[in-house]
Amino acid sequence: MPKGNLRFWIVGLVALATIINYIDRGALGVLWPDIKAEFGFTNQDYANIGTVFVLAYAFGQGIFGKIFDWLGTRIGFVLSIGVWSIATALHALAAGVGSFALFRGLLGVAEAGNWPGAAKANAEWFPINERALAQGIFNSGAAIGGIISPPLLALLAAFLGWKAIFIVIGLVGLLWLVPWLIVYKSEPETHPWLSEDERNFILNGQRSDPTEEVDHGYHPSTGEMLTRKQSWGAILAAMFIDPIWWLFVFWIPIYLIDTFGFNVKDIGLYGWVPYVGAMLGAWFGGLLAQNRLNSGWSVDKTRKMVITLGGLIMLPALFSMSVASTPTLAVLIMAIILFGFQTSIGNIQTLPSDLYSKKSVGSLAGYAGTAAKLAAAGLVWIVPRLTEADKFNEMTESLGLTFIAPMTQNSYMPAFMIGAALAVLAVASVWLLIPTIKPLKPKSA
Repeated sequence: MPKGNLRFWIVGLVALATIINYIDRGALGVLWPDIKAEFGFTNQDYANIGTVFVLAYAFGQGIFGKIFDWLGTRIGFVLSIGVWSIATALHALAAGVGSFALFRGLLGVAEAGNWPGAAKANAEWFPINERALAQGIFNSGAAIGGIISPPLLALLAAFLGWKAIFIVIGLVGLLWLVPWLIVYKSEPETHPWLSEDERNFILNGQRSDPTEEVDHGYHPSTGEMLTRKQSWGAILAAMFIDPIWWLFVFWIPIYLIDTFGFNVKDIGLYGWVPYVGAMLGAWFGGLLAQNRLNSGWSVDKTRKMVITLGGLIMLPALFSMSVASTPTLAVLIMAIILFGFQTSIGNIQTLPSDLYSKKSVGSLAGYAGTAAKLAAAGLVWIVPRLTEADKFNEMTESLGLTFIAPMTQNSYMPAFMIGAALAVLAVASVWLLIPTIKPLKPKSA
């Protein structure tokens, strides 16, 4: 190991930003019982507001992918977290579905920058054999945010109204900017606090072949990037797997409310459990990949093995949600699902940096994120139509799906079955479209 660990301070700050990110985005779901009672909202209103958020998030992924490549990681994160913190505080001014959707949309655009920014920071600051671990640390921030959010917000709700809570958590994000601007002065090549030992460890470890330069220089145009099937492997894998996460991020509180009659206090007691599984999965996926790479496995074999393992963990757990007769059993099965999800996703998110130079990582990560969030928006929006018996039966009848038996009572199982299919498609995308995970060269080469 090199002297100094500045790279872990960098990823630690990104993970902290992600914790704040998930507290901000999770507030609406946890506080929904109070907001719903005040305004008389329905589950479809919640789905519509959530869909606006995810669509804005999809748009923001593409925009911020380019912003991070143009302006760099330091300023990119300042813009992203600065705007999303202000958007969070503005929720206090919301007075109906339209205004909630407006502020939620602004939040979505800005929060989207966290993911291409993290992918770019990972590519800049970590050698190949540590990237999955770094991505796991970053992804554990999302899980920790999910763990902290329900009990923290339930506790705040005992002392503050929902409007004041949005203002408080918005201010926390602005405070994060102070250590970020102090610590992240530049990239590793020129950072004044980085020891030469650690600098060489990072830069030399970014070569997939000892005979190559640190950056092999392949920086394709958008058009050329999108003609490569490997790019589509990364994009489609993200597009298929990401909605599974959003299914639970958006609908865990509402599922618990609908299925077990929960209130804000109950959500605070149970809603954090699934994210413990997510946190452990993020660490497990990263450490397993690092272990295999250090043992001599190729990047291709390692990524595909870990991604597939995560999918195999998710599948039986998603089917098992049908037997979740108690809230304790339900959240424990969800924890297994999110464990498998995070095992896979950390390695899927490293694919852009495995395939392209640092100059293009943010762009491909942004395109993959946009596709993922568009798919997630569709799933978030359709959940009430899948889970409410009258809407489900009306939908299947209008589509001519007469072979599907009518639903006799409300159930979330159709949504979980879609999640299982998406897990299979995500794994298949990597295996079929990326024959060998390795740095690409220009077609002319």
